[in-house]
Amino acid sequence: MSEQVTSRTGTGAADEPTSAPSSWTGAIRRFLEGRLPLDSLLPERQPYYVGSWVYVFGVVTIAALVWVIASGVVLALFGPQWWHVSGVGHFVNSLHFWAVQVFFVFMVLHLWGQYFAAGWRDGRAPTWMIGVVVFAVSVVAAFTGYLSQQNFDAQWIAVNAKDATNAAGIGAFFNVLNFGQMYGVHVMLFPILVTTLVVLHIVQVRMRGVVRPIQPAAGDAPSAQGGKA
Repeated sequence: MSEQVTSRTGTGAADEPTSAPSSWTGAIRRFLEGRLPLDSLLPERQPYYVGSWVYVFGVVTIAALVWVIASGVVLALFGPQWWHVSGVGHFVNSLHFWAVQVFFVFMVLHLWGQYFAAGWRDGRAPTWMIGVVVFAVSVVAAFTGYLSQQNFDAQWIAVNAKDATNAAGIGAFFNVLNFGQMYGVHVMLFPILVTTLVVLHIVQVRMRGVVRPIQPAAGDAPSAQGGKA
């Protein structure tokens, strides 16, 4: 009798599922917990070399991007007539223009600094490549911004750029003479794309950390005897 009870109990335990099937929300949660730990995303301490000017240039670039987006939202709400006629519109338009200049200057400084520091070392190639893509997309975003000015400069740039776009084979769907199209992609498509890439770049930096300075080779270091001589 005892053997039969034991047999039945063992069979029933084997038939029960060992664990409940995971849902897609649980799978995404476990993926994010494994790839994006809070200790890496929000660290309390940073290495000493994070204080380098190269990384300060990156922070200034992000601050300039915030000003670009904020002033661009105001310009988009009031329209071309406002920024061409109103004094406040002129000021906001100038603020938007110079924020873009600061954004590009410090982004180039940050990009050059990371290039000469070999910022793609130690498995950080994705972080470096995202930064390069941000620069390339920002150039096109700035170009559409010039075309959206609704003045003679914008018309001159568009007329001279149409031959280049047609020669490149993209004039059929990227018409620089179409103000509505250029204004639409400038205020909607490119801001979302640049912001998304910048956020992804920051997450990559937080997860992988900043690259360590290039250490001199052992043979390059001056010897103690040589220093005394």
